[in-house]
Amino acid sequence: MQPTLVVLAAGMASRYGSMKQTQGFGPSGETIMEYSIYDAIQAGFGKVVFLIRQEFETMFRENFGNKLSGKIQVEYAFQELNKFTGSHTVPEERKKPWGTAHAVLCCKGVVNEPFAVINADDFYGRDGFIKAYNFLTQQAAADTYAIIGYQLKKTLSANGSVSRGVCNVDSNGNLVDINERTKIFRNEQGVITYEDESGLHEVSEDSSVSMNFFGFAPNFIEHCENYFGEFLDKEIGNIKSEFFIPLVVDKLVQSAKATVKVIPTSAQWFGVTYKEDAPEVQASIDKLIASGEYPASLWG
Repeated sequence: MQPTLVVLAAGMASRYGSMKQTQGFGPSGETIMEYSIYDAIQAGFGKVVFLIRQEFETMFRENFGNKLSGKIQVEYAFQELNKFTGSHTVPEERKKPWGTAHAVLCCKGVVNEPFAVINADDFYGRDGFIKAYNFLTQQAAADTYAIIGYQLKKTLSANGSVSRGVCNVDSNGNLVDINERTKIFRNEQGVITYEDESGLHEVSEDSSVSMNFFGFAPNFIEHCENYFGEFLDKEIGNIKSEFFIPLVVDKLVQSAKATVKVIPTSAQWFGVTYKEDAPEVQASIDKLIASGEYPASLWG
């Protein structure tokens, strides 16, 4: 069975200030996620699921569904605030989606095979997709998942702080724990630092970090559903709270319900966290096309 690629594209792009998931960077207007889908097809993935808000469906079908027809199976899943909330009442002032683990949960019934999850606005590099495909077709199991681990120093933005899940990995390459650091930056002395409520802390630039590129067996969706109820019990009134994939992954590891392999890649990440990142992304894609890594027109 060929694995599926789930592309998370329901976010509101609050820091970027626009619908960055559909901004064109390639010579023929290709978005970042199209390069990821192209890499996934080359690696052997058989289906792509766009996880979006319902209001974006027509736009996604027109912009992506047609050009991908005949190249890979395309399906859609929808993240809405009232999905899987049970008896909980969503506060009227809540506008922000519930987060990436809730997004995966919203794929219930659409994804029934081993799958990878990525962000729509991150460029991951082909090596990550090859390694994810190999894992999903050879190692993935109900109690064995994977993170494609990137070197922290290759995932920073020159235009502001970033959020990264910093992984603590044992000698067997298994995840010990994952800590979500929401303000990571390189300081004036060139040292990578993160900030939390207790102050500033140095972190190794070779640390393995999660870029929301995971490989899961389909039962991970059930775990998301189980833990989402617990999350809402505690956080329903906090309009800024988010139910992140790393939260579920860490719970599973700490409770010994799953082993998570951290599969290293030396690929260079780039993305558009801030508008000022866009020219650098454009230049990076141009360079990859010039080197022959990608055709000038992905689907031409």
